[in-house]
Amino acid sequence: MNTEELIRLSLEEDICHGDITTDSLKLEDKHLAARLIAKEKGVIAGLDVFCKTFALVDSRTEIERLRVDGDEVEKGDVLCLLSGSSASMLKAERVALNFLQRLSGIATQTAAMVAKIGDNRAKLLDTRKTTPLLRQLEKYAVRTGGGYNHRFGLYDMLMLKENHILSAGSISKAVELVRKNDTSHKLEVEVTNLQELLEAVSCGVDRVMLDNMSLDDMKQAVTEFHGKVELEASGNVSLSTISQIAETGVDFISSGSMTHSYKSLDISLIFEEVK
Repeated sequence: MNTEELIRLSLEEDICHGDITTDSLKLEDKHLAARLIAKEKGVIAGLDVFCKTFALVDSRTEIERLRVDGDEVEKGDVLCLLSGSSASMLKAERVALNFLQRLSGIATQTAAMVAKIGDNRAKLLDTRKTTPLLRQLEKYAVRTGGGYNHRFGLYDMLMLKENHILSAGSISKAVELVRKNDTSHKLEVEVTNLQELLEAVSCGVDRVMLDNMSLDDMKQAVTEFHGKVELEASGNVSLSTISQIAETGVDFISSGSMTHSYKSLDISLIFEEVK
């Protein structure tokens, strides 16, 4: 689903057969100006979607962008100036803000975690723990905040997780079966201890996910296998733990928290009467 169709469906969900409040006020000929204002510090993401939402409701709405995605903003900063039909802007407002606030929240959470990694070599990766149908937008917000995208779905990377391995019988057997059917995609295997790590590396996989392993075990994994296989830490990753994980020397740190535990950024649209 492309972004425009997603916005159309979101507007249809909200407006349905009509905005009965706005329509009752007969505001079609009333023109207003508005300011989009950050109510707290954060990183902006989703201005394109915000503007497209207004355009789909009424292409005559004028928007002047004062900020771009990726900008760090402070409380009180004006992001956009809008003018147009009062009725149209009232109908677009909530859906547009829903997109912008959530995507900015993801970008802000991502930027905070990237900052905690500091000068360590680890790259912060997202996961598939995204809102259904919003994955493209949410992963865009992760990139805007300085993170990197892991696989987009089940179709673009081979990844053997615990249940795949249990189903196949062992790491070695699972890798063998996958390689018989697909050698064109990168292969990652999830492990939970150093013995499983050794088995995965012996199978010649491209990347190993160290799932909920201790800091000491991760350090040992880096000491023994850095340069031989990509090492990705996962599990129990938060703002309070990510610095220590990065200091182990792993290549990647994956976390779902950017897309499932973020806080929407507080942003408001303030209407003003045109003088």
